[in-house]
Amino acid sequence: MLSPGARRIVVTLAAVAMAALTFRLGLWQLDRAQQKIDLQQRIDQRGVMPPLRTDELATHAAQADAQFHRPVQLTGRWVPQATVYLDNRQMNGRPGFFVVTPLQLADGSAVVVQRGWQPRDAMDRARVAEVPTPAGEVSLSGRVAPPPARLYEFQAPGTERIRQNLDLDAYARETGLRLRPLSVWQTGAASEGLERDWPKPAIDVARHQGYAFQWFALSALVAGLYVWFQLIRPWRQGGRRGG
Repeated sequence: MLSPGARRIVVTLAAVAMAALTFRLGLWQLDRAQQKIDLQQRIDQRGVMPPLRTDELATHAAQADAQFHRPVQLTGRWVPQATVYLDNRQMNGRPGFFVVTPLQLADGSAVVVQRGWQPRDAMDRARVAEVPTPAGEVSLSGRVAPPPARLYEFQAPGTERIRQNLDLDAYARETGLRLRPLSVWQTGAASEGLERDWPKPAIDVARHQGYAFQWFALSALVAGLYVWFQLIRPWRQGGRRGG
């Protein structure tokens, strides 16, 4: 059995450790919130920069990271036989497909263009509408984006037109194209049966601020309980006994 003095030391150390840990977690959440605020500022700043030209588009991953969310003007030729439909993609809360077609550039490389969103056929989920793809040289406006977001899939990636995800390295081997390490969201009004109301990047600052408040509140609660039970309450009880 611990003596009363030893027990007070153990309680004090435990309370200090818990209060310090929860306070540190609160600071960590505030730091995560600030990181996302900084990210949003970078996205906003890049969004108003002059459009990149075709010859300025990134050729390696580090360069691509610095171009994400920038406007871009592309000129090239579609590779329609390589069009794929990414399943389980939503736009404005509706399920459907992202239609992806490579655009071959003048230097022989290609960039994956997310051309827009197509709704799913309510009667046959494996049916897709063919998207008109102009022959010859085309120009389009877009926004540089990371490769299409990956969703969880229960089976190995396939090479069908309808698929869950698109791995750029595997897709390059499949098509024989030299792909740039990024994709482009085609922008502009709806056309060719495709909608282009692309979602904005989710910068959820409020969630981290809420977590920080919870951690700080828990830290304050631990400190308050320690002060009450270890300092104020014994002092009050001692005062009553002395009176």
